[in-house]
Amino acid sequence: MATSYKKIIVKKDSEDNRLVWIKLNYSERLNVLHLEMLKELYDALVNVDRDETVQAILITGVGKTFCAGADVKELMESGFEQGVRWYQAYWKVLELIRETGKPVVAAVKGACVAGGHELMMICDLVVAGKSARLGQPEVIVGSTALGSGAQLLPLIVGEKRAREMLFTGKLLSADEAYEVGLVNRVVADEDVEAEARKLAQKIIDNASPQAFRVIKSGLKFWTNLAMLNMQTARDITSMVWASRNLGKGAETFWTRRR
Repeated sequence: MATSYKKIIVKKDSEDNRLVWIKLNYSERLNVLHLEMLKELYDALVNVDRDETVQAILITGVGKTFCAGADVKELMESGFEQGVRWYQAYWKVLELIRETGKPVVAAVKGACVAGGHELMMICDLVVAGKSARLGQPEVIVGSTALGSGAQLLPLIVGEKRAREMLFTGKLLSADEAYEVGLVNRVVADEDVEAEARKLAQKIIDNASPQAFRVIKSGLKFWTNLAMLNMQTARDITSMVWASRNLGKGAETFWTRRR
């Protein structure tokens, strides 16, 4: 756990050293997923996955926000090739979370939208604070939800609900997200990390590591089918980002949700 990062914080849990926290640390920009952050996330996840003393991973954001998605400012200033590099780095992170044989629990407060919402959905379990607002509002700012949002959301909430959320950019409250199966627990904001810890402990105390890995692998069947179009999605999304239709009002949109 000695590795030093600029955009994330990685540390053992203060109460249970079997658990590791990975915290998105870019709170001044609502923890948006900068390319540098994605590279650090991947490096941290690889190291934690290899660490035999770590039995569960918890992901959260520093400050009042989980994650407001891609760094729109960075993408607006880049071209198609840079968009492809961002998408590839992003997908490596999501795929590693899917592939690790350790439980991954997201602890969510505030904005959990777009790429941040996809990051949350790819985690095994989710604890949400009352302040959480969740969804895929990319359509509002001229982007897509093809980073896995359009693929995963119908599997979790049903096709018609997913279409409404994706077409309108509708955000759900924590309680609404619980009702449609997006999150496992809703608690007061101040209890989010403690509840995430308890959930992770319940898994590692009750399940053998081998059995957990087999069950998690089996659960990937449907998501594997949903992800068959990821290369096409990457190219389409990168072209959208390279266009100058993206980004008008994006920063204002996220700022209003601080």
